[in-house]
Amino acid sequence: MKKISVSSLNPQHFKLSVDEAGIATVTLNRPERKNPLTFDSYMELTDFFRSLKYVDGIKVVVVTGAGGNFCSGGDVHEIIGPLVKMDMPGVYDFTQMTGDLVKAIRNCPQPVISAIEGICAGAGAIIAMSSDLRVGTAASKVAFLFVRVGLAGCDMGACAILPRIIGQGRASELLYTGRVMTGEEAERWGFYNRLAVAGESLDTALAVARDLRAGPTFAHGLTKKMLQQEWNMTIDQAIEAEAQAQAIAMKTEDFRRAYEAFAAKRQPVFEGN
Repeated sequence: MKKISVSSLNPQHFKLSVDEAGIATVTLNRPERKNPLTFDSYMELTDFFRSLKYVDGIKVVVVTGAGGNFCSGGDVHEIIGPLVKMDMPGVYDFTQMTGDLVKAIRNCPQPVISAIEGICAGAGAIIAMSSDLRVGTAASKVAFLFVRVGLAGCDMGACAILPRIIGQGRASELLYTGRVMTGEEAERWGFYNRLAVAGESLDTALAVARDLRAGPTFAHGLTKKMLQQEWNMTIDQAIEAEAQAQAIAMKTEDFRRAYEAFAAKRQPVFEGN
């Protein structure tokens, strides 16, 4: 299958940079409004994450926000206002479209890390939730605030994914009340994998990304796929699926490289194949 080159990725509604190691940084870039999403940015982000299956040059993705905030959610004027005027089929098309972003993040083979500063609310909290790993700060504020605007907490997979990260009771509280989860709570409850110094979440997330990039990236893709697919499996089915996945991993060159490095008493250098 034809691969997509990194140079052909030219998003208009967020910033994208890719370093020489293949670590992509996605920056939500409307700092004057705390980086809200629009119809266009939703769709472009979804297209980007869907395309990652076919991009050779990206091995890990870091998502961040410009100007000291992650994302304030859907833009009040550009999304919320128009939604109030739509009929039911129209709003259903919208809610399916927003859910597609979560599916795209969860189904791309690359690990996705969110670097969270400041406000992380609504759809921004969902993007963070959908990521594989999250780095935040004590000063950050995460809120699944749908109920505060008259909506249900069951948005974009929150009722399925959030309890798996922080537990049913804690997720229920956040989704029923829409209250802010502080940075300390987020770290203590397991929502944040690491707590960084304020202003340094991106640097910390990039350090994590470099560690992942140094590992067997093809095998990381298998791990991510199994983490996703095994939600719907019995234990016996999961064991069988992992047997198949691990057999595939054992036929990679990285597995051979690791063995040869061990025998030679040196660190392996993985190449992702």
